[in-house]
Amino acid sequence: MQQKITDDLEALLAVLPPAIEQALREANRAEQLLEVVMDLGRRPEARFVDHEVYLSEHEITDDELDHVVKRIGQFTSDNRAGIERTLHRISAMRNRQGRVVGLTCRVGRSVYGTVDIVQDIVESGQSILLLGRPAVGKTTLLREAARILGDHKRVIVVDTSNEIGGDGDIPHPGIGKARRMQVAMPALQHEVMIEAVENHMPEIIIIDEIGRELEAQAARTIAERGVQLIGTAHGNSLENLLLNPTLSDLVGGIQSVTLSDEEARRRGTQKSVLERKAPPTFDVVVEIQDRQRVAVHHNVAAAVDAMLRGRSLKPEIRQRDVEGRIHIEPAPSLAPAPGLTLREEAAYAPLLAYAEEQPPLEAKRIYAYGVGEVRLKQAAGRLHVPIELVDDIDDADLVLTLKNYYRKRPQPVSEAEQRGIPVYILRSGTVNQMETMLADIFGLPTVPVDPFDAAMQETQEAIRRVLSGAHAAELSPQAAAVRRQQHEMARSANLISHSYGREPYRRVRIYRE
Repeated sequence: MQQKITDDLEALLAVLPPAIEQALREANRAEQLLEVVMDLGRRPEARFVDHEVYLSEHEITDDELDHVVKRIGQFTSDNRAGIERTLHRISAMRNRQGRVVGLTCRVGRSVYGTVDIVQDIVESGQSILLLGRPAVGKTTLLREAARILGDHKRVIVVDTSNEIGGDGDIPHPGIGKARRMQVAMPALQHEVMIEAVENHMPEIIIIDEIGRELEAQAARTIAERGVQLIGTAHGNSLENLLLNPTLSDLVGGIQSVTLSDEEARRRGTQKSVLERKAPPTFDVVVEIQDRQRVAVHHNVAAAVDAMLRGRSLKPEIRQRDVEGRIHIEPAPSLAPAPGLTLREEAAYAPLLAYAEEQPPLEAKRIYAYGVGEVRLKQAAGRLHVPIELVDDIDDADLVLTLKNYYRKRPQPVSEAEQRGIPVYILRSGTVNQMETMLADIFGLPTVPVDPFDAAMQETQEAIRRVLSGAHAAELSPQAAAVRRQQHEMARSANLISHSYGREPYRRVRIYRE
């Protein structure tokens, strides 16, 4: 696709002081202009793609700064403003009294045709996280994704600084038919993300600059509800993101696990190792290396696991040449059991060997009621069984729900039973429970249960019971290393825990404060 660029540059030039406007016109490099910098007492500066130049020999005055401020929209709490119905962004620097002493006027461009390099991934329904340095084109790609997907799906853009949809109440045509929700303050971005899901029934949410822990938690909540997410985050690569304690949860997070002596010898590692602690929020990570080249991690869980084991899992490389053709360098084959930790690989080996010997399984269409879809997909991936999650009970081969929902006899479950559609009931929403249920549905051998995971799931259930009103909950006897993890989980939930008994029967008891 041939790229088409619209920048509404005349609107930006119109708000600049006349002398600076004239200097920019004489430079005659509008397509290369990135931003104009105006700092009080310094010469005005234009920053182009390949160099920077001064626009005047005279120093910026208060009057020239006021000239710009009076002609643009209001500055919000993040000191950003814009020009209505354009993508330009004006950011302010203030002194200690709050007076504007500097402006960065950044040119906003809508570039049609940039999404083609990852369009197949964007349209796949998978959640995608874009990484890259500032000004590399992350927001431009988000805007294009909103336009492409908005033609046939319900898309909502959560626009924190109005960079995606432009300034003003009417969004820029660059986002097409997608709807735009503005955010009053950056600190409220996570609340608007949740509000978008609860109030407007989107199929896709597009969010720029996930940078705080609450936003990462909101993203996980949205993904659990089966909504496709396309977002950006700070960091140049997946490895950078994994080492960021605030945002590592987006790709599954890291936890320290203490192994037994026997397990450490089997692995050939130290007793304390790092492992991924949860399924990734995003299915795919795209590293934007420059405007014409990206690296794609199609299986984030497998890529993270490989990094934590000291191995390198090379991404797929996509590059656009000068004629607009896209060249793809495929990634090496992924591990046969995506999402498994080292401790689990040995336990799952017999099950995977059995699956390989059987004829291809027919996909089951599942209507999941109250069941975490991310966990359900992870369970299916571990077992290598084909499932398709459907939104309409008319299309379902079976219904999957939790025990506490089934007791309330919700309308979809009652309707399924009346029609004779099988209803499968999970005791809890853990991955192991889902694996056991899927193994039963597809007629597979018994799913192996990892002792450590079973202990952690028992702890989660106990914490849930205590938070729901139980005075205390006692856990099964465990080794010291496992008990330490159980105590940490209780502390994270603001509960009290103590160990009782003698080895090998020593166990943890959890209380309310």
